[in-house]
Amino acid sequence: MSASKFDYDKFRLRNFVEKLIAAGEVEVHDEPVPLSDVAGRLNGNSKAVLFRKAGPEGAQLVGGVLGSRRRAALAFGVENEREVFRELLRRLERPQPVIEVPSSEAPVHQEILTGEDADFTRLPIHVQHEFDGGPYISAGIDCSRNNETGLTNIGFRRLMLRGRRHAGTNLYAPSDLREYYRACVARGERMPCSFVVGSHPVDHLAAMQRLAGDELALMGALRGEPLPVVRCKSNDLLVPADAEYVFEGYFDERGYAEPEGPYGEFMGYYGEMKPNPVFHLTAITRRRDALFQTTTISGDVARTEAAIIGAIDCEAFSWRTALTAIREPVAVHAVSASNGNHNLRLALRQRSPGDARNAITALLSSHSNVKHVFVVDPDIDVYSDEQMDWALSTRFQADRDLIVLAGMRGNPIDPSMDFGRGLAKAGFDLTVPFGQLGSRKFTRGEPPRIAAQRTHGSVREALEAGPKSFVALMRALGSQDGREIVLELDKLRSEGVLARL
Repeated sequence: MSASKFDYDKFRLRNFVEKLIAAGEVEVHDEPVPLSDVAGRLNGNSKAVLFRKAGPEGAQLVGGVLGSRRRAALAFGVENEREVFRELLRRLERPQPVIEVPSSEAPVHQEILTGEDADFTRLPIHVQHEFDGGPYISAGIDCSRNNETGLTNIGFRRLMLRGRRHAGTNLYAPSDLREYYRACVARGERMPCSFVVGSHPVDHLAAMQRLAGDELALMGALRGEPLPVVRCKSNDLLVPADAEYVFEGYFDERGYAEPEGPYGEFMGYYGEMKPNPVFHLTAITRRRDALFQTTTISGDVARTEAAIIGAIDCEAFSWRTALTAIREPVAVHAVSASNGNHNLRLALRQRSPGDARNAITALLSSHSNVKHVFVVDPDIDVYSDEQMDWALSTRFQADRDLIVLAGMRGNPIDPSMDFGRGLAKAGFDLTVPFGQLGSRKFTRGEPPRIAAQRTHGSVREALEAGPKSFVALMRALGSQDGREIVLELDKLRSEGVLARL
C-alpha cells in the first residue's frame, strides 16, 4: 500500500465521535464550559461528552469515548457487546504492516509547534479529581524505543503538568518503558518519548497488549488495516500519522527526581505522591482542526474508560489463558465495577475432575491484577449478577470450594495490600460436583411444559408402562389441569395397587 492510498480519516477520533453522536452515545455541550467543570460532567455519565467550547480558549475536548461496552462494540464494528474481546483476539491473529509516510502527507503534521509555541498550558488540560497534584493528560499513548532491538514500545500513560514544557509521569509500576528508562539513566542518557493524544478507541486497547516485536503493529492489527506512521520532528520516533495530537520530547537523565501526584487512580482511590521522571516537551504536532481527548480514570469506577479498557483486555488475556489450562471454556466476563479486572468470572464445561481448580489457579497466577476468580458451569450466565449470586449461594461450600493463594504479585496501588507481604488472591469454585450437572439434585425448578397430546387412556395404564413423575403423567394423559390425576392416584392408592404399579 502506498502512502497516498491511506484514508487518514477512517480511524480519526473526530470521525468516530461523530459516529457516536449519530448513535445517541454523546452528550454535546455547545455552550462555554470552564475546565473546572469538565470532570464533574464526565463522572458517572453513561454517555461520552463533547465540549465544543472548553476553557477560556473555547477548545474542543471529548471524554468518555470508551466508557461503555456498547461504544467499544461500535469501535470494533460488532453487534454483541460480549463479542468485543473475541473480535480483539481474532484481529491479533492477523498481523498488519506498519508503513512510514512522509511528513507532508501526515495529518498530525499539519501544524508543528516548537520552541515557545510548544506550550502545554495552551491546551484544555483539566484537573480531574479533588486531590490531584495538578491538571493531567490522561489519554496519552506513549511511544518509545528499545535501544537494544530498535523496536517501538507503546503503553497507556498519564502526564501531570509541571509547566509550559514540563510534565511528570508515572513509571512506578513495572513496565517495559520503566526498564528502558532505567537503562538510559544508568548510561546517563536522555530517553526520547512521544505521547499520542486523540486516538481511535482500538488504539487504546492496542496500547494495553504486549508483543514480542514492534508494538506499533498492534495498532494496525486491531484496526484490521496497515498502520500509517510518521517520524517525529524533534526526535526519531515513529507515531500514528492520523492522530489528533502528538507531544514529542524526552525523559531527562536524572531518574526519579521530581514528585508526581497524588492522582485519582483506576481503583477509585488516590495514588500517593511519588518521585518520578520528568518529561520535557520539545514539539507539539497536530491536525489543523485537532480534537483534544481526556479519559475518565477514577470516580464512578464502573463507567470509567479505565475500567472498560481494563475489562476487555482482561477478558482477552484470560480467555487465552483458559484455553491452555482447560479443554472447554465457554464464557468469560471481567466485572467493570471491580476496576475492570479484579473480579473475573469464567464459565466452563467440565471434562475432567479438577478443571475448575486448574482454571482458577491459572487465571490467578497469570494476571497480576486479577484478585478473585469465580468459575461456574455453562448453565450460569457470567454477565448476570443474579445468576452468579445464586450459584454462589447454592453450589459453594467455603471449606471445600475456596482456594486462597497468599504472597502473590499484585498491583502496587492496591490500597488493601500489605506491602512487603504480597497480595492474597481467592478462587471460588461455583461448579456442581463433576458429573452431577443435570442430576435431580442440581436440576433447576422450572415451570412445566405440557403438550396436550394424550398417549395413554388412564393413570393406571401410564404407570404400567413404567414409573413417572406427576408432570409426566399429565403429559401421558394430555391433562391441562392435573387435579383429575390426583383423584385417580387416590383411587389407586385406596385399592392398594399404587405401590405395585
